[in-house]
Amino acid sequence: MIIGVKTDSRTQMIDITRQVRQVVKDSGIQNGLVHVCSLHTTGAVTINENADPAVPVDILKTLNKIIPWDDGYTHLEGNSAAHIKVSLFGPSEMVALENGDLVLGTWQSLFFCEFDGPRNRKVNVTILADQ
Repeated sequence: MIIGVKTDSRTQMIDITRQVRQVVKDSGIQNGLVHVCSLHTTGAVTINENADPAVPVDILKTLNKIIPWDDGYTHLEGNSAAHIKVSLFGPSEMVALENGDLVLGTWQSLFFCEFDGPRNRKVNVTILADQ
């Protein structure tokens, strides 16, 4: 199942947990694994804290310091920083599914990480049911 994510900044972290949980609910699958994967080379998926909105802000601030947008890169499209950030974060996460819900800690959420926005993005959610 594909979920859409609309971003409105060059770099942004968007909580997509609710949308992923809806895909799980609609599937009717109770136990297994859920694979959540960005279908873009400049967008990642990660798990991090959802309680304090400053956490994603701090993550992006630090990433942008470590990997600045303009740093003499040779990639002709001009978005090498975004590709590097995705390579560090990874395009996907795998989450256990138990009793019809994602197994996440109290303060954990799934985030789509935009590194070359704003754009309309696609995230693939695949559920692997226990046999």
